Parts: sequence; structure tokens; C-alpha cells
Amino acid sequence: MTRSKHGRTDEEHSLSGPQKGDFIPPPELEERDERPDALPAQEEFWRPPTRFGSVPVEKEPLGWDRRRGFRKLFPQVMLPFQVVERVSFGHPELEPNRLFWGDNLHVMRQLSSESIDLIYIDPPFFSGRQYNVIFGDQNELRSFSDIWEGGMPGYLIWLNARLYEMKRLLKKTGSIYVHLDWHAVHYVKIEMDRIFGIGAGGGDRRTAGFRNEIAWCYSGGGVPKTEFPRKHDAILWYTRGSSWVFNTQYRPYSEGTQQRGRTQVKGKYFESGLRAEGTPVNDWWPDVKKITSPTDPEKIGYPTQKSEELVERIVRVATKEGDVVADFFIGGGTTAAVAQRLGRRWIASDQSRVAVAITADRLTRQVEEQTGKLFPVPDFTVEHWGVYEARRLADAPADQFRAFVLRAFGAVAEGAETGIHGYKGALPVWVGEPSPKKAVTAADVQAFANAMRKTLRYKQDNLRDGIMLAWAFRPDAMEAAERLRRLEQTDLNFIRLDMIRIDEPRFRQHIAVLSEGTKADYSNFLTFVQPPKVEVGYKRIARRTYAFDVSETVVLNAGARIINVQWDFDYSKRFSSTPGYSFVRKGKNEVALTAQYEFPSGGTKRVACKVQDDMGGEGLWTGEIEVK
Repeated sequence: MTRSKHGRTDEEHSLSGPQKGDFIPPPELEERDERPDALPAQEEFWRPPTRFGSVPVEKEPLGWDRRRGFRKLFPQVMLPFQVVERVSFGHPELEPNRLFWGDNLHVMRQLSSESIDLIYIDPPFFSGRQYNVIFGDQNELRSFSDIWEGGMPGYLIWLNARLYEMKRLLKKTGSIYVHLDWHAVHYVKIEMDRIFGIGAGGGDRRTAGFRNEIAWCYSGGGVPKTEFPRKHDAILWYTRGSSWVFNTQYRPYSEGTQQRGRTQVKGKYFESGLRAEGTPVNDWWPDVKKITSPTDPEKIGYPTQKSEELVERIVRVATKEGDVVADFFIGGGTTAAVAQRLGRRWIASDQSRVAVAITADRLTRQVEEQTGKLFPVPDFTVEHWGVYEARRLADAPADQFRAFVLRAFGAVAEGAETGIHGYKGALPVWVGEPSPKKAVTAADVQAFANAMRKTLRYKQDNLRDGIMLAWAFRPDAMEAAERLRRLEQTDLNFIRLDMIRIDEPRFRQHIAVLSEGTKADYSNFLTFVQPPKVEVGYKRIARRTYAFDVSETVVLNAGARIINVQWDFDYSKRFSSTPGYSFVRKGKNEVALTAQYEFPSGGTKRVACKVQDDMGGEGLWTGEIEVK
């Protein structure tokens, strides 16, 4: 049995999965044409009648290129996942669930095909910019700007690229439920027919694709004077293949049905006279809760939150215990919370750092309060893609740090000789130390130059260029590199070194090049963030009641601002916010930098506070208070 580079045996690593501080490399990038069966064959459905003549009919989803699919508009970027946290529930032998922060298109492109049983998503409804921007992160704002570019076609292209990846991720028996409203559902259905297939719409109910449009009905609100009240959402259900999981769900019999005694199951398969569980649920759902009250215990503070009851019905219909459920617009974490409570595995992601923080907090609290007492719950990891925590990167072992930097830079470690850490194309690459305090020295420069001179490429192909990557370079290192370069004028022993700081735009230049001339904007991928330096002040204002203030917190990311504060007034080994203190607003949109809390008893209390900024930085403060 061999030891991995993280100090665990191969068997231990496979059982326990990724740990905090690990970097998960992306799969190898393979530029290829789209496979012929990427879209369903349904020519007859889209063919116009002959008598209409030559009528142009679009058979492929908006944004699709026949050779490169959606990668023509949204080029593929392969960057590592950074495991910033592993929340443990005491069962390390179970493979952890996964929570991602990053652009869901690129997260999905790095997940395994046919690995998910159910996808439920509640994407932006195309109902207005401000309504759909919930948390206010820079990444969230940037994404919504992309969504609305070009109106409805732009929105559909943006969504189609993601729906296509979701189809790839679904198992052959898997289902996808897409939650929308009147703004875009009819347009999205046409696109999904083209991606997944027309299914029941073509007359053959065993054909892959469309199964149902579910109307989720609700009441309440005012009475419009010029229109009918809009009191339902639409949920589109599609299947990946021609067979799928469907567990019939029942709603209780109505009072009238019970009074008439019509609860016997009839038919040749039930001649024994067994009683049914209730009325089978159809495609019209007026009986499922909608979160409306601000005092609802489920409510975490943002307007588009869906109830656990709604998601639970879908999870129960489409999966069995142990199946994998995914939501790539996780928001406040409802889908993951339901899946975890029902004993399903889950994968979740969001472009908002605040959404990921709220979801992680909700899942932790759920296990502590309920689920963990019923059955063993796997740990879950919080993983970043595209924007990375510099402090955790600096704390990583040197081999992990160098592997991450090489991958992020588009270089490979294979074939590297002594004194050389990898190659980008034909150019040798050297990577500095993890700590920003250990800047590159003149001795490092000379050692790398000597290592380059010993390579066959230097001796045979006359390749004299190399690349040094590091957080910082000392002045003597810059001078040493310049001396090596000046030898080009007088001595064949010269070396040209390109010295690139990891946190400067040149390090990610290869990423930005991918999006030139496309719809994509990758200029902010591959950046590093620092956590806020959280400062908490507090004072006693009444018996067992204290006021807390984080307004002195220092945000270290340039141009960033605080957008969320979370409080745990009974902190132990895991952060789990006190109910009502996970996403707190002051007024409608402004974050509350103060909080007031009445402790249930006196004595020494441990308090924790998490602060997120709009660049993705997150800081934690903990302290003890003698409550009187």
C-alpha cells in the first residue's frame, strides 16, 4: 500500500475523499468536436409540412455550434478546485457531499458524466435584473449582466449552455426539473425540447425528453385591476433516457371523498380490496406550501426561497435513498437540505459566495438539530473554482502549492527535471514557495538557470527561455535575471527568464485569451482573495442581552465591501448560525453590521461571527463572553 502526497494511504484517501486544503486538479482538457448524439434525433417533429414549401425551422438550441457545441460561445476553462473547508459529522469513511462556489457552467464541465440521478434547478426567471440579484456579490452581479445581454435570446443561450451540461451529467435513468414562471417558461420549453427531446410531446410516452409541465399553484396578494392574478409557477420535467425513476406520491383524500367511502383501490391488480394511501398527485399542485410569512421558520431572508415541502415532493418522486441529487443554483440551500434529510447524496453550487456560506451553515445546523440523529450523514466539502483563498493557498504544503500553480497556469509537471517544476509547452517553469513572505532570491534564479542548461532542450534545441512563478521577487532576483539576459549579446550561455507574479493579470492571461471574440468574459477567473479581518465589539444592554457590532472590520480585498454577517451565539467546533442570524438585512437591501441577542442563560458563552465581502473573502471571529 502506498502513501499519497497528502500523507494518507491510497485506500484511506479513496475512502475519506478530499480534505480541507486539498487541490483537486481538473480533468485533462480535450478539444474535440461535439459527439453526433449530443442532441436528440427528432427531425420529423421539427420538419415543416411539404405544402408550406421551404420554411426555415430552427432544429437546434440557440447558441449551438454543430462542431463545437456551446464551447464556441463559452470556451472551456479547466482550473483546479480548492477545498477550503470540510465540515465533518463524524463519518470520514463516507464519501463527502460537495458544495461549490464558482460559475456553474465551468464547475459542471469538470464533473463526471452520468453521475447524477436528479437535477432540480430554480434559475433566474428573467423577471428583472434587481429582482433576481439576491446577494449582491460581484460574481453574481457580473453573471446577471451576462444573462440580460441581448434580451431573451441572450438569456436562453446562457441557460442552454448549462442545460446541455446537466444532460451530460444525468444518468440514463435520471430526471431534471426546471422551475420557472410565466416570463420565460414557454421559451425555455422549446429549447429543452431541442436539448433533451420532445418525449411525451411526440406521442410516444417512452421516448426520452419532456414528461410533464407541473403547475405549482398558490394564493394571496392583491387583486389586479387590469389582469388576472398570476398565482402559479411552472416546473418542466424532462428525462435523460426512455426509462426513469417515478415513485407515485399521494395527497390525502378530500373530506368529501372520505365521507362517501370512495377510498378503495379498484382494478384487476388490487382485487384484494387494499386501501390506497390517498389520491395520486397529478400535475397541478395547489397543496404545496409557499413561503410567504416573514416569521416562517424556514425563511432565511431572500425573496425567491422555495419551501422544503415543494422540493421534497420532487426528490421523493424521482429518487430513492442513496441517489445523487444536484442543484446548480443552490441559493439558500433548500435542495441540499432536503436531499440530506431524506438520505440522498447531493452536489450543489452557486456563483454567490454568500449563498454558499448560507447553504453550508444551513446544512450544518440541520445535522446538529435533526438529521444526524436519524442516520449517519456524510461530511461535505466547500470547494472554490476560479476565485481562490490566497491565505489557504499560502498555508498549503509546497508540493500541493506547486501542483496548483502549474495547473492554474496551464502547465504540466510531467517530464520535469531536477530544479524544474513543470513545462508550459516547451518552456520550463519554476514555482516559488507557498508563503508570500518567502520572495524569490538571486540564488533561486541562478539555480533555475543552471537546471535549464542541463536539459536536452537547451543543449539540442537551443531553447533559452524559462518562466518563474511566485508571489514576489526580491530586487536581487530581478537583477540576477537581467544579468543572465544581457549575456545574449556576448555569450551563448544566456538565459531569458520571464518572472510572473501569481496575483497579477499576466498569470491568468491564458484564461482571458480564451474569451476573446466570444460571448464569454473570463477576465476575473483565476484571481485570489483575502479574508476580512473581523473585529467584533459588544456590550451588555440588559439582563443576558448584548449588542454586537462588526463595523470596525477591515476588508482586505481592494474595492470590496461587506455584504453579509452571520452570528453563532453558541459556537462549538463547527460554525452553525443561530436561527435568524444567517442572512440579516438592515432595511430592504443593506447588510446589518450590528446584532442584538438575549442569551437563554448566564455564564461563559463562546460566540462566533462570519463576515463575507462582495469579492468572495470570508473571515471568522471567535470569542468568549461572560454573560450576566
